[in-house]
Amino acid sequence: MEPETNLDNPCQPCPEFEPVLALLAADELNVAEQAEAAEHLAHCTPCTKFLANEKALLALILESRREPDAAMLASCRAGLEDALDRAEERGTFRRLIASVMPSGWLVPNPAWSAALLLLVGFSVGVLGPRFVHDHAVPANASTTAAQPAPNEVIPDSSSAPFDVHSAQIAGLNVFPAGGNEPAQVEFQIKSQAPIKIQGTVNNENVKDLLIKILFNNDRYDPDVRLDAVDLLRARNNDPDVRSALCHAVHTDNNAAVRLKALEALNGAEPQDLVRQTLLEALVDDSNPGVRVEAINTLRGWAASGQVVPDDHMLAVLRERMKKDPNTYIRIQSAAAIRDLGPREKF
Repeated sequence: MEPETNLDNPCQPCPEFEPVLALLAADELNVAEQAEAAEHLAHCTPCTKFLANEKALLALILESRREPDAAMLASCRAGLEDALDRAEERGTFRRLIASVMPSGWLVPNPAWSAALLLLVGFSVGVLGPRFVHDHAVPANASTTAAQPAPNEVIPDSSSAPFDVHSAQIAGLNVFPAGGNEPAQVEFQIKSQAPIKIQGTVNNENVKDLLIKILFNNDRYDPDVRLDAVDLLRARNNDPDVRSALCHAVHTDNNAAVRLKALEALNGAEPQDLVRQTLLEALVDDSNPGVRVEAINTLRGWAASGQVVPDDHMLAVLRERMKKDPNTYIRIQSAAAIRDLGPREKF
């Protein structure tokens, strides 16, 4: 029985063989897999043409590849030395603690061990609740609290007008909802009379407070900022939300937050602000995962015809095709250029 060929669309390779052909072009198949692919290619013209294009693309990338310059190597070495220094400092601290209180001290002294454990347990039981009650939640704290007690009254955010720009957020709780319903968010706001704002991201007060967190990312822990990005994703076509997500991609010092903000922008309308944010992340971000997410979104736009390329976009993609240290990004940049226009453009 002869292998099936792609007769419905002679210009496209067979979907089930497309990833196999990409691996074959990169010489990543074993002998048996190569034989199976060769048997299919003998009866399928679209797949044969696709394989030839992939080989030509890889050859072009290899010709354009350059070795990293001295500045990049020096930066990598400096980063490695800093990491080793921090590891050594942590090791010194652990050795100091071990010298003061050896790990085996409690084992040979069962009587002292029992007395110490009883004293610690009593202290925690008596002083712990009082300490928690007397201290407010810090501004950069992220809590995962239980649902509010049934008799606790929480003001409706829609009926509690206040100035979002001057509001001081003391805490943030997220209560996931079932099904496709948006999660409930509860904010504790510092004021003379403490205010609790509760609702979903569809509520304007809640949305504005989440945006405030992203624009003041130095005041809140990464977990709080990640929650804010995740909640705002449902409204990524809101202009204010898009602006806040792009700001997070540009300025947040945590790579996980920048990556999640890019993921949240995926699916938003490819406006100039979003496109420029993706291009700048592709060029400037030091984290490979962030750059991969940026090129994946740009490649998706190019393949679906959602974006009209300009000279700047093509110049960035050409530069990444030749210079990016990540092989996947170089390949995807070349593929995006191919999807955006005729081959002569690159």
